[in-house]
Amino acid sequence: MPARPEERGKSVTIVLFSGDLDKAIAAFVIATAAASMGMKVNIFFTFWGLNAIKKKGGLIKGRNWMQKMLNIVNYGHARKLALSKLNMMGMGPAMLKSMMSEKRVPSLEEFIKTASAMGVKFHPCEMSMTVMGLGKEDFVDECGEVIGAVSYLSIARDSNVNLFI
Repeated sequence: MPARPEERGKSVTIVLFSGDLDKAIAAFVIATAAASMGMKVNIFFTFWGLNAIKKKGGLIKGRNWMQKMLNIVNYGHARKLALSKLNMMGMGPAMLKSMMSEKRVPSLEEFIKTASAMGVKFHPCEMSMTVMGLGKEDFVDECGEVIGAVSYLSIARDSNVNLFI
């Protein structure tokens, strides 16, 4: 469906704070829907939300032992996120992914690629990355500029829709 004239030029910002698979998928469903309506979309990934856009591999990250320990226990990427409810020691995400596939709902990895192709901008949080000892190289290629809270707020201030997930 093409964007209605009153929707053109409008924008959406999403703060993805959660590292839960179901919440990350919800963020990308909204982001791709908004982009399909002709809206500009920016996603700000902070704290556990960074897991959704981490590259697969490289379990031990960080510059000191605390950062390394945090990244070992918080190891995640788009294929390895838990559910917010009914995780069932990893069975929940496998079941959800299977049900999504049966209904032709894209995987999180597919949503990331699609959203990027639609012009959705991905912004990892500078402070969260610093605290966790992560660098831009630890994230998928679709990621754009690393920004802090002030830059995010500058984008959000001018947005028509702001969501926190």
